Amino acid sequence: MKAWLIENDDGIDALNLTDVEIGDPGPGEVRVKIKTSSINRRDMNTVIAPSARNTPLPRIPNSDGAGEVVAVGDKVTEFNPGDRVASCFFKRWHAGRISPAIMGSALGGAEEGMLSEETILPEGALVHLPEHLNWDEAGTLTCAGVTAWHGLVARGGLKAGETVLLLGTGGVSIFGLQFAKMMGARVIITSKSDEKLERARELGADETINYAETPDWDDAVKDLTDGVGVDHIVEVGGAGTLQKSVGALAFGGHIALIGVLTQGELNPYPLLGKSGRISGIYVGSREMFQNMNAAISANAMRPIIDRTFDFDDARAAYHCMQSDSHFGKIVIRSGA
Repeated sequence: MKAWLIENDDGIDALNLTDVEIGDPGPGEVRVKIKTSSINRRDMNTVIAPSARNTPLPRIPNSDGAGEVVAVGDKVTEFNPGDRVASCFFKRWHAGRISPAIMGSALGGAEEGMLSEETILPEGALVHLPEHLNWDEAGTLTCAGVTAWHGLVARGGLKAGETVLLLGTGGVSIFGLQFAKMMGARVIITSKSDEKLERARELGADETINYAETPDWDDAVKDLTDGVGVDHIVEVGGAGTLQKSVGALAFGGHIALIGVLTQGELNPYPLLGKSGRISGIYVGSREMFQNMNAAISANAMRPIIDRTFDFDDARAAYHCMQSDSHFGKIVIRSGA
């Protein structure tokens, strides 16, 4: 079978499409014919600089993938040939708290990823898919979807009537927008692109802020909430935006810290004074994935796809991700 490999630090154009062998599934394992895989910023950063991320080489990239079960090993009880499944980000995070051992089981990093025609995974590293999703949509859930669900729902405890601030219009933020509206929350979203903000409004965003035109966007958020601030923030910027996020937070609010795109320092006293919480969110468990899928099914929610690429054009898909021009997910079709 064919798979894309990261073999060195020479970047996107050095990705190598080659033949690999995976064998038969052993006890407790499932062989999957991969239909689609999607790209996250973490995947792109791994392709561009694998050594800086301590990624073993060669390595198949991408955590996200959806496909059809083609064979199962002995003692597999949850899956049968023909089942539609998606990969979990971590092979070994089934439920409960994360651990160092779990951290070492991430697909597309410590473990082989999903940018291949087939794969073998433990049954505990797979989930059943919502029936209404097509293959393109199904291939987007693993990282961005579960991250947004973990930050807002599993850890944040989002409730109807609360207000959510989403920074940017990347994959996590767009899933966050969809989940927040699904649960009856008010949503404020930021971007430097008026075009992307208009698309966010079409998806249900209640208020938008162009942070390039309004650098003091934390003050704008306070104005939009009558000085109260927001209950939840999906923080993808990191240290460089975190102080403003604390300023935009309501008393007792929650910040889901997801990204580290900018540098800076945080003065903790405003957060202490508000009794606010900051949670580091690194994707999520299989149990969170299953709960998220149940909500997606109950609400017939569909992930937002920006563009699709053929398997042979995987490099072009990564260049599209690098351009930062997309809105929604970038999907690579390996057999859809």
